Amino acid sequence: MYEDKTLVCKDCGNEFVFTAGEQEFYAEKGFVNEPQRCKACRDARKQGGARGEKQMFTAVCASCGGEAKVPFKPREDRPVYCSECFAKMREN
Repeated sequence: MYEDKTLVCKDCGNEFVFTAGEQEFYAEKGFVNEPQRCKACRDARKQGGARGEKQMFTAVCASCGGEAKVPFKPREDRPVYCSECFAKMREN
């Protein structure tokens, strides 16, 4: 029923195989999305998250113009807020 698929890791860009067995496991668990990262990148991401070593990015706050450090890569089409401005927005 399932066949091995070759996917491309969104972090490193390398190809990896999503095996038939893995696909069956995903289906049994009710997962609808295919994995986006290879095993090495998944493991590295898990270890980094467990120790709190997330990569932080610097951006300009869309509200006050100050420096904002965020745990995601900012996009030009979405505003980024510093901690203080973000907290004020959540109160409203």
